[in-house]
Amino acid sequence: MGDQPWIKSYPKGVSYDRPLARMPVWQILDDTVARWPDQPAIDFMGKKITYRQLADQVERAAVGFRELGVKPGVHVGLYLPNTPHYVVSFFAILKAGGTVVNYSPLDAEKALIHKIEDSETDIMVTLDVESLYPMMAPLLQRTRLRTLVVASSGMPCKVAWADEGHVRFESLLAKDGPRVEPPVIANLDEAVVVLQYTGGTSGQPKGAMLTHTNLVAACDQLWATLCGGSQIREAQERMLVVLPLFHIYALTANMLIGIRIAAEMVFMLRFETEAVLREIAAKQVSIFPGVPTMFSAILNHPEVAKFDLSSLRFCGSGGAPLPIDVQQRFQRLTGCHVGEGWGMTETSPTGTFSPVGIRQPPGSCGLPVPGMRFEFRDVSDPSKPMPLGERGEICVSGPNVTKGYWKGGVVSERTPDGLFRTGDVGYMDENGFVFIVDRTKDMILCGGFNVYPRIIEEAIYEHPAVAEVSVIGIHDEYRGQSPKAFIKLKPGAPAPTLEELKAFLQGRLGKHEMVQALEIRAELPKTLVGKLSKKELYQEEAAKVSKVTKVTGGATR
Repeated sequence: MGDQPWIKSYPKGVSYDRPLARMPVWQILDDTVARWPDQPAIDFMGKKITYRQLADQVERAAVGFRELGVKPGVHVGLYLPNTPHYVVSFFAILKAGGTVVNYSPLDAEKALIHKIEDSETDIMVTLDVESLYPMMAPLLQRTRLRTLVVASSGMPCKVAWADEGHVRFESLLAKDGPRVEPPVIANLDEAVVVLQYTGGTSGQPKGAMLTHTNLVAACDQLWATLCGGSQIREAQERMLVVLPLFHIYALTANMLIGIRIAAEMVFMLRFETEAVLREIAAKQVSIFPGVPTMFSAILNHPEVAKFDLSSLRFCGSGGAPLPIDVQQRFQRLTGCHVGEGWGMTETSPTGTFSPVGIRQPPGSCGLPVPGMRFEFRDVSDPSKPMPLGERGEICVSGPNVTKGYWKGGVVSERTPDGLFRTGDVGYMDENGFVFIVDRTKDMILCGGFNVYPRIIEEAIYEHPAVAEVSVIGIHDEYRGQSPKAFIKLKPGAPAPTLEELKAFLQGRLGKHEMVQALEIRAELPKTLVGKLSKKELYQEEAAKVSKVTKVTGGATR
């Protein structure tokens, strides 16, 4: 096994060298429809559609998109929440030959304009709700957009409709002519399916080009580790889809794998703790992919004990490190293990998985998925491999790794021998289990020591009053930077003082890691998928320093 120590830790039924599927992405849907046409596919607001009905809508919409000019080279944006329109549009665009560009409903106008122009989006699909349509409609005149396809939400809508450049989504579904022939894909490794915008490892938004090979491989890696390990069953699961489908995590781990296993996908527009608890209990949800803040919110709901969560068979956590305390408490509450995985937009987003039935070390995010090469390189010298147990930047390769960034050529974040540099710092133990320490950009330099916020956060999560915590580095005249903790308390819990928190952390942290500032907040900033975000905290602290500097500078002149 040499440089692949994780293989010996694989559970029975999971093979590292298992051949991964190679086919167009739309074949995932076609294969499931052929096997289970009458299986419920989507449950949305109490209405269900089968896989046969879903496939029919896709075929009709593909004809409509082709008539709108969608073909290879045409980019179509999806500006949608979690509704069936997203699934239908996604596969219909691909069958018509186009490329999907995902847009977040949380994007500000400036971000929307940038993505439209940068991605060369010509057609946009959206919904007739006040949070979406009024944001996108004016951009028909202000950007390169030429067509806006607007779907009906079925709810009362106060927004005023325009006619020029508008097409009703329902008119696409009315197409009853000959079905389109999907394009012949000459090279699955090169044909781009999705442009997925990400901050990347450099922090600059750019579109990761995800190909047929990338997404199908990622889906098959999930299939191999979940179904290969007998964690989930074909045509027998109900999957909660509350993560936003415009994000790569949900696109693959919810939609593609959900369709691959013929799951009944229970769609929710947004995460609201009590609503999620009701859905799980009432609809006997068995699979729940989420992010750490979702599991924490469920644990801290004052009436969680009233809900029957025994139907849960598999829960997956991604997007951010899962606190050990949250993982253990959730398992005690539900009897369902939360498997932690690591991945990123550029890996489509598979990377590691947590094997069921294998004793996994606390704090590990699991083992590398089949077909991926993992190495840990010196943070300051990516040509230098780090030995097992030593911290380094995670560097990977595999069929799920993006070929590059849109308009940016090949991926620039590479080691000299071609591995993709993820920007995450971690290490691997002798059994191949991966531990994420932190992001290289989040690392705090305290008096010459590298301090990792996640280690501090794990220690703070052990405090009985803490519901959520984010730690960042703030300016320190003496040490350069010092850790500051931002804490959200559990309901009714008393707020600790800084000195009380330091006393609690004695023995849990080294002196160089000790928190030097504390701020209690009602809420902490989160990203569009609900994971804790440090960006806003860094911006606020930088603004404080800038304000002080200006005042001081003015006084000395």
